[in-house]
Amino acid sequence: MKFKKLFQRGKIANLDIKNRIVMTSMVPPMGTANGEMTDEYIRYYEERAKGGTGLIITGAATIDDVTGNAGVFHHVDLTHKNHQLPMEKLARVLHKYDTKVFMQLVHPGKETHSIFNGGRAPVAPSSIMSRYGEMTHELTKEEIKAITKKFADGAAMVKAAGIDGVEIHGAHGYLLNEFMTPLFNKREDEYGGSFENRMRFITEVYHAMRAAVGERYPLGVRISGDEFIEGGNTTEDGVKIAQYMEKLGVDWIDVTVGVQETGHFNREPASFQQGWKKNVAKTIKAAVNVPVIAVNTIKKPEFAESLLEEGVCDFIGMARGQLADPFWANKAKGGNEDEIRTCISCLVCFEELAGGRMLKCSVNPKMGREAEFECMNQNGNNQPVAVVGGGPGGMEAAIVLAKRGFDVTLFEKDAQLGGQLNYANKPPLKEKITWLTEGMVAQVKKAGVKVKLNTEATLEELKALNPVGVFVCCGSEPIRPKSIEGIFGDNVYTVPEVLSGQKTLDGKDVVVIGSGLAGLETAVYLGDKGCKLSIVEMKDSIGEGIYITVLQDVLRELEPYSANMYPKHTLSKVVADGVEVTDENGETVSIKADAVLLSMGVKPRSDVVEMIQNNFDNVVLVGDSIKDGRIIDATRDGYTKAWVFEV
Repeated sequence: MKFKKLFQRGKIANLDIKNRIVMTSMVPPMGTANGEMTDEYIRYYEERAKGGTGLIITGAATIDDVTGNAGVFHHVDLTHKNHQLPMEKLARVLHKYDTKVFMQLVHPGKETHSIFNGGRAPVAPSSIMSRYGEMTHELTKEEIKAITKKFADGAAMVKAAGIDGVEIHGAHGYLLNEFMTPLFNKREDEYGGSFENRMRFITEVYHAMRAAVGERYPLGVRISGDEFIEGGNTTEDGVKIAQYMEKLGVDWIDVTVGVQETGHFNREPASFQQGWKKNVAKTIKAAVNVPVIAVNTIKKPEFAESLLEEGVCDFIGMARGQLADPFWANKAKGGNEDEIRTCISCLVCFEELAGGRMLKCSVNPKMGREAEFECMNQNGNNQPVAVVGGGPGGMEAAIVLAKRGFDVTLFEKDAQLGGQLNYANKPPLKEKITWLTEGMVAQVKKAGVKVKLNTEATLEELKALNPVGVFVCCGSEPIRPKSIEGIFGDNVYTVPEVLSGQKTLDGKDVVVIGSGLAGLETAVYLGDKGCKLSIVEMKDSIGEGIYITVLQDVLRELEPYSANMYPKHTLSKVVADGVEVTDENGETVSIKADAVLLSMGVKPRSDVVEMIQNNFDNVVLVGDSIKDGRIIDATRDGYTKAWVFEV
C-alpha cells in the first residue's frame, strides 16, 4: 500500500479507528425546523463513510435553543429528547462501514444574532460589540451554570444514541473560546483575568459532561491553537491550553486555528498552501500525549502522509476535501489518487451557508443531494452521444453519460481538456485548479469517453456520429461592446489571450477593465509579470459581488503591486495611449497605459449553439452555453442534465 501511515489503524481512547482520516466538523444545514437530523443529513454523512473515512465528526450541534441558535438555518440541535432517535439512525448507518462517529457540541456565544434567538441579545463573557453590530449580554454566573448543564445533557443524549464520542467545540471564537481568550474575556470575577480563571468555564463544562457520560466514554475538545490576532491566544497559549485540557482528562485534542475575526485562517481561500499552519499542530502534539487531530488545508494524500511521517499530528483532519470528493480515502487507498476531485478552496460552500442557502460544492454537484442521485439509470445501451466542449461542464456530462452506458464522444477544439480551467490556473497560487483538471481528466479516461482533441465539432463531424443527443458545453467568449470606440484596437486584449500565453504583456502599463474575480486574478498574474496596474470598475466598489473572504484574499495578493483603483468609472473610449473613462459625475478621466485588458464578462458562443440546435433534435445546453457562470454552474449543469437525459 502506497500510503502506509494514512491507512494504519489508530486509537482514540478505547476506540479502534480503521485509518487516520478524519472528516472534521462543518455544519450542513440539513436539519428539520425543530433541529432534528433528517434522512438527507444522514445520507450526506453516509456517503463519506462509504468513501472510506475512518472517523466522522459531525457539524456542530447547538445545546441551547434559547441563546445558542447560531444563525445557520436548519442546523441540528441537542436540546430535546426527540433529537435522540435520528442520532441512533446515524450511528447505525455509519457503523455499517466500520466508520466511527463523534458529535460536536457548541454554543455560538457572540457569533449569532438576536433575530435567531427570539430577540435576545447574543451572550458572551463580557459586554462587547459583536461583528454583527449588536451589544452582547454578559453572562451571569447562574447563566453560566445553566449552559454548563445543557452541555452535559447534550452529551448524555449523544451517548444514549449510540454515537461513539463527543467533541467540545472550544475554538473559532464561539462561547467557550470567548471565555478562554483575553481578546473577548474582560471579566473581573473568577471567570476572567488569569489563565486559570479564563479556563474555568470549559473546565466546568468538561467535568459536567464527563459525569454525564462516564470515565470510559470518548470525550475530546477542539481548540484554536493560535488565534492569529493581536490580543488573542498565540501558539504558546495554545500549547498551554492543550496541556491543561490533557490534565483534565480529554481523550483527544482537535487542533484548528483562528477566531471568526480571523476566519480566513480556518476556512482558507485559494492562495493558502497545504500545510501552511502545520507548525501550530506540530508544536502542540510535541507537548501532549493524547492523540492530536489537525486540519492543515490538506488536498493531496501524499501530503497527508508526509504530515504523519513528520509527526505533525496523529490523525489527518479534512472537511472541505471530503465535500469535494467523499471517496477521497478509498481512492487513495486503492491507488487511484489521480482520480480525486480536488477541493479548490473557492469557498462556495461557505458563501452558500452565509446566504442562508443549502451547502453546495463547485466540484461535486452531488454533494448535499446524495439521496436525489442515488440510483443511476444505466439505460444508455451504447447509443452514441456527442459532447461539444471539454471544460468542466463538458467533462462532467461526459463522465455521467458514459457511466450510464452511452457511447460518448467528447470534442475539444484545443489541445487539452479543461476549457477555462486552463486559464484560471495561471495566476500565482492557483495550483488547486490544475489538480482539479487533472482529476477530472483521469475520470474522463476511466469512464471510457472517446476524446477528440484539437477538433472543432463541425456539422460534418457530429452528423458522422449519428448521435441520439448532443450536449453543447462549448463555453463562452469575452464580451467586447461594439459601441465603445477603439475596443478592437491593437492595444486591447482579453483575459483568455493573456492567461493562455497567446499574448504577452510583461513589464507593460496595463489598465484592466472590470474587477470581477477573473479581472482581479489576471491583474495579480500581470503584477507578477512586472506590470504597472490600473483597475477600472463601473460599479460602486472594486470586486463587488465577490464573496468577502475571496475578495479580501485576492486584494491581499494585489497589494504589493500598488494598483490604481477606479471604482464608479465607466469605459467610454480606448485610445492609442490608454483609455478614457467617465466618473460618477460624468467627467472624463484619462488613464495612460500601454495595454488594455478587457474583463467585462463573457457571452455564449451563439454561432455554435445555433448550428447544433438547427440540425439536431435532442440538444442539451450546459453552463456558459446558456449564460455566463462559474465552475459550480458548469459542473452542476453537466452532472444533472446528463443524469436525467433520455433519448
